[in-house]
Amino acid sequence: MNDGIDYYTGSAFPLIKKRPYTQYFTFAKDGDFPLDSGRLFGPITLAYETYGRLNSERSNAVLIVHALTGDAHCASHGEDDPEKGWWEPLVGPGKVFDTRRYFVICSNVLGGCQGSTGPASYDPQTGKPYGMRFPVITIRDMVRAQKQLIDHLGIKRLHCVTGGSMGGAQTLTWAVEYPDMMDGIIAIAMPGRSSAQSIAYNEVMRRAIVTDPAWNGGDYYGTPGPINGLATARMLGMITYQSDESMTMKFGRDVMNATFADLFDFRTQFQVESYLHYQGRKLVERFDANTYLYLTRAIDLFDISLGYPSYDAALGQIKCLVQVIGVSSDILYPRQQQIEIARILKEQGKDVRYDEIESIYGHDGFLIEFDKMVPMLNTFLERLWKIRHGGNNNNYNKHSKERRGKKGEAAAGGAAEAEASVPATSAATD
Repeated sequence: MNDGIDYYTGSAFPLIKKRPYTQYFTFAKDGDFPLDSGRLFGPITLAYETYGRLNSERSNAVLIVHALTGDAHCASHGEDDPEKGWWEPLVGPGKVFDTRRYFVICSNVLGGCQGSTGPASYDPQTGKPYGMRFPVITIRDMVRAQKQLIDHLGIKRLHCVTGGSMGGAQTLTWAVEYPDMMDGIIAIAMPGRSSAQSIAYNEVMRRAIVTDPAWNGGDYYGTPGPINGLATARMLGMITYQSDESMTMKFGRDVMNATFADLFDFRTQFQVESYLHYQGRKLVERFDANTYLYLTRAIDLFDISLGYPSYDAALGQIKCLVQVIGVSSDILYPRQQQIEIARILKEQGKDVRYDEIESIYGHDGFLIEFDKMVPMLNTFLERLWKIRHGGNNNNYNKHSKERRGKKGEAAAGGAAEAEASVPATSAATD
């Protein structure tokens, strides 16, 4: 259709961010990408960002995969790129994912709303946004799309794949579906299959969106859309990312600037209510409601054993080194679910390590307790590097010199979107 629409990168989502270092890769232009549903789909565009340089052996690539409301911007690229990323404290020169050593790749997932093909993208067959005509996708579909990107970049083997929450699901899927393609994985705060409780949370969030009259069956583009429904969904999501102890510590029973008489007016808010409303408003400013529906459904459908005789058989496909990290107070994906993965892999004779973040912050612990997580990551990554490179740091030193002063290196530190005195990193990432 010759109507001036870019059917590869165009989007009806008005809040898409135009970032200076975003790159785009389009494939399946003939609509021939197979999905788990059995449907063929395309074209597909993935928005992605890269950090550091790929070495001559192409052996230093690290794929970082994002959580529910994340995107390709895991870190800033330097002084000319002031927007901090959702894993800012971990990615950049001298950090855990040291861009003097590693070539870091991060892409917005299939179904996303920040540059990759999703419900807000234009259907080349109709010239209109897909909306709910977009196909239901799975975590494995996301990973297969990422595999296309990695092939496009000329990378035959990844040094490491890592991510937390929905990113942890993608990480595990990479290791099961492409067991000969990576040296190691770090799967954080995610089981190998979604539980009834996590599915229940997601369904309530979706109902908040679809019962908002402004949702209009998913065809709301060009209007404000279901902003109340999406904000309410986010409020519930934020509760699942916390714990009772963290809520008590941060808010207690404090109210917002109220006298005793004000307590008997529904307009008076407890601090925890104010926090939830704030987080709801923040998400509406950067995320598409239909994408929220599709990605939470993909999480619900996630079961690493799909297509395998059993859960254990699926995990048995893994050949690389594995680090599993849980959070002690996580109510969304309780620690025992991660421990189960490590136990099964250990019983199968795999090289696996389980670490736990002792934290009161619940699921958000892996987005807040960086000081506790960094030693775990460093220990695993240093061992992985030595196994792959035999302790040889020549490439590291060589690329460190090459990168000094070059445009594009991340430099800024600090947690992404920390809100006032309340740790709220998850506002940008989960």
